[in-house]
Amino acid sequence: MNLPVNSKPPLKVDAAEAQTEEDQYLTFTLQQEMFAIGILNIKEILEYGQLTTVPLMPDFIRGVINLRGAVVPVIDLGARFGGCQSEITKRTCIVIIEVACDGEHQDLGVVVDTVSEVLEIPENNIQPAPTFGTHIRADFIEKMGKVNGKFVIILDVNKVLSVEEMASVSQIAEASVD
Repeated sequence: MNLPVNSKPPLKVDAAEAQTEEDQYLTFTLQQEMFAIGILNIKEILEYGQLTTVPLMPDFIRGVINLRGAVVPVIDLGARFGGCQSEITKRTCIVIIEVACDGEHQDLGVVVDTVSEVLEIPENNIQPAPTFGTHIRADFIEKMGKVNGKFVIILDVNKVLSVEEMASVSQIAEASVD
């Protein structure tokens, strides 16, 4: 199951179309909680599998996959948020996300329990991120979206998937093993 998601806006976009794409979010569940990521960051959704584990990595790095010849690290969001690794089921997916790193773009995979749908959340249904009261770091939350009377946590992918921060955590883990 390889479901590509268009992450590049068309060459000629009028203001109404650009606003619509910016209001679209891929929603997914992780440990019975609903999260969302802006659709412009999503490259594709893959069925879970074909992972190669890498020794001496932190718990939140599940391994790497070969994506059309490129090595793509796969992050377990459950473990990244400080919990335990996600349980792999038939509905577990890897969402390929493009993040900024030192002025360049890098693809990273994230393990999610289930992918729900692409939702359009109007700006008037979006609230600022809370400073407390969630089980994940406050800086990981970009904002909160209200959908059907419930809140959806909209993640800041550049903070959750900060390559620099994950690399420093990995170096600390390696140093503690030595």
